[in-house]
Amino acid sequence: MEKMTREEKTEYLLSEIKKKMEENGGIVKTNQITALGVDYRRILAWVEDGTLERVKNGYYSFGYKNRSEEDLILGLFSDGVLCLDSALYCYHYIEQKPYAWHLAVDKNTSKSRFKMEYPVVIPYYTEPEVLKLGVTEIPFAGGTMPIYTKERMICDCLKYEEKLERDVFKRALLSYIADGSKDIATLLKIARERKVLQKVQNMIGVWL
Repeated sequence: MEKMTREEKTEYLLSEIKKKMEENGGIVKTNQITALGVDYRRILAWVEDGTLERVKNGYYSFGYKNRSEEDLILGLFSDGVLCLDSALYCYHYIEQKPYAWHLAVDKNTSKSRFKMEYPVVIPYYTEPEVLKLGVTEIPFAGGTMPIYTKERMICDCLKYEEKLERDVFKRALLSYIADGSKDIATLLKIARERKVLQKVQNMIGVWL
C-alpha cells in the first residue's frame, strides 16, 4: 500500500472523525480524536482554521452552529434524563418549548459539563437510585433519549412545584388528567416513593 500524502492523511483522519461524530449525535470528544492518532496540537490547529468547531471544552463538531439543540443534547448528555419542563414539552403537555433543557443527572456528574452558552441546560443532581426510577426512552434527534414516564414526570412536578411557572404547573396537571394513556396504579406507586402521595390525592385524585 502506497504511503499517503499529508493531504490524504488529513482527509482520511477527518473522515474518521466524522464517522465518530455521526455515531454520537454529531459530537466527538477529545479522547476519541486522539485515539485515531491525532495529537492535540493538530486539533487546536483545526479549530483555529475552522476545520473543527469547539462546542465546549473537550467536545468538538462539524457545523455545530447549524445543528439543532436536540442533536447537541443527545450528543452531549445522553446519560441525562429529560425531566420537568423538557419532559412536559416532549410529551406535548405544554406547547411552548422551554428556553433551557431540564435534565436529571447523577449527583456525581461534573458541574463543568453544563458550562456552555448553547444549548442552555439546567441539571438536577440526583441520587443514582432515584435517577433510575420511572425512566423510559423516546425517539430523539435521530436516536433515543432517556425521559421520565408521564407518572414520574407528574410526581416530580408536584414535588418541585415551586420550580415551575404557575401556568406550566397547571397545564401539566390538566394534561395528565386528560391523558388517555395515564397509568393511575403506577402514578400512586411512584407518588409514594417520591413522597407526594398526599399531593396527588389532593390535586389530581378528585379528577380520576
